[in-house]
Amino acid sequence: MSLHIIDRPSPNFSARPADAAIDTLILHYTGMQSGQAAIERLCDPAAQVSAHYVIDEDGTIHRLVDEQHKAWHAGASSWQGTEDLNRVSVGIELVNPGHEWGYRAFPAPQLASCVALARNIVERHAIAPSRVVGHSDVAPTRKEDPGELFDWARLARHGVGLWPPAADDDDDGAPALALGAQGPAVAAMQAALGGFGYACPTGGVFDAATAPVVIAFQRHFRPAVVDGRFDAACRRRLAWLLAQLN
Repeated sequence: MSLHIIDRPSPNFSARPADAAIDTLILHYTGMQSGQAAIERLCDPAAQVSAHYVIDEDGTIHRLVDEQHKAWHAGASSWQGTEDLNRVSVGIELVNPGHEWGYRAFPAPQLASCVALARNIVERHAIAPSRVVGHSDVAPTRKEDPGELFDWARLARHGVGLWPPAADDDDDGAPALALGAQGPAVAAMQAALGGFGYACPTGGVFDAATAPVVIAFQRHFRPAVVDGRFDAACRRRLAWLLAQLN
């Protein structure tokens, strides 16, 4: 699929540091009632937010900020030890009302454009699959997007990001971990989530700061059930993801 991109420049950007190479792709949803409203906000100097690209539901791609500049899309964020991800990332916003305004599936034309654009970006910048993430991955206590309806598996089939196999999701006999749990199993879960990239608490207590991280993991890598319980399917998928880092 060839890329047809419409330039809609936003004034909301700043210079990337000279030593900041692009190594991350972050996907978002707009979380507003229309695509036009989202673009207007991302181009409003008073809003002080932006993204490099916005993809409308019909597949139209708008470029708001040139990739050489730092767009203001990730906010306070962390992934694999990198803070302030705006410095090193490209941000794509997908038009969708989000959980607040009637979250819905992402249409096929929009996903097709997203696949094509994302693949172009990761190939040009040699972005590792483990650094193709959602806003909720890098800011789990603040964000839910692009959410459990986004088709991460489709991106992975086209060489963008990671998607763990689901064939081994049967119960492994170990209890699911949930809010309030304590002990070595919780500590191992926290270490594994942190080892893959999440900014996750440590200490072996499944507390209110750990719960959003588990939910963010489920939204991305086990979206069929987003219940905050770290079960056998979550354990196996996370183990597979960690193996891909080696």
